[in-house]
Amino acid sequence: MTKNSDDIESGAEPGGSGEGPQLTGTEELEAALREALESKEARESAHAGGGQGGEEPLSMDKITIQALSHELQGLKQAFEERGAELEAAKDRYLRLQAEFENFRRRSLKEKQESLQYGPQNLVKDLLTTVDNLERAIEHSEQSADADLKSLLQGVELVQRELLGTLGHHGVVTVEAAGLPFDPSVHEAMGQVPDATVPPNTVVEVLQKGYQLRDRLLRPARVIVSTSAAGGSGGQAKD
Repeated sequence: MTKNSDDIESGAEPGGSGEGPQLTGTEELEAALREALESKEARESAHAGGGQGGEEPLSMDKITIQALSHELQGLKQAFEERGAELEAAKDRYLRLQAEFENFRRRSLKEKQESLQYGPQNLVKDLLTTVDNLERAIEHSEQSADADLKSLLQGVELVQRELLGTLGHHGVVTVEAAGLPFDPSVHEAMGQVPDATVPPNTVVEVLQKGYQLRDRLLRPARVIVSTSAAGGSGGQAKD
């Protein structure tokens, strides 16, 4: 047994020439052990040097963890900023919704008041005309010898005042007499042959028409001329 141990330590094989598979394996094992010891000593030395004031080398895992940590912090900050923006947008939305609701209520109220009290100014202006008409009627009743001419003058005065009030509110009469027939503002009630004017000319106004600024309130009812040869003799049109 002692011999075998000596032989192994010396690297010789019993009964051999001193070289063989066992010798090679022993040398490779010893080389591997030396490398492992050197590596261990290097790590211990590096660790000891880091403990004395140096920085410990960062491994790939630590670098990855630090990168992920920084990225997570950035994502957290971005999330908080987006959350704050969302809250601000929600607050603006609620304010706009409240303002729109108030505007809708005001508009509805104004519309209702316009429908109910829209003619208020016109009616107030017409009250004076009504008062004058009542005074004219009262005066005619009290004066036993009142003539027709005085009554006619009073009625004409009331008419002028009434037309003036309507004109003040944008109401004007539709021009018709002597003008070419215009179906947009005239309503033909009949035709008569008339050689003194061109055909299709308004020769008589049966009822005046009125416009409120550029909107037609009532068309003028008129009689229209035709040529003398083909006249219809005042037949009415439906």
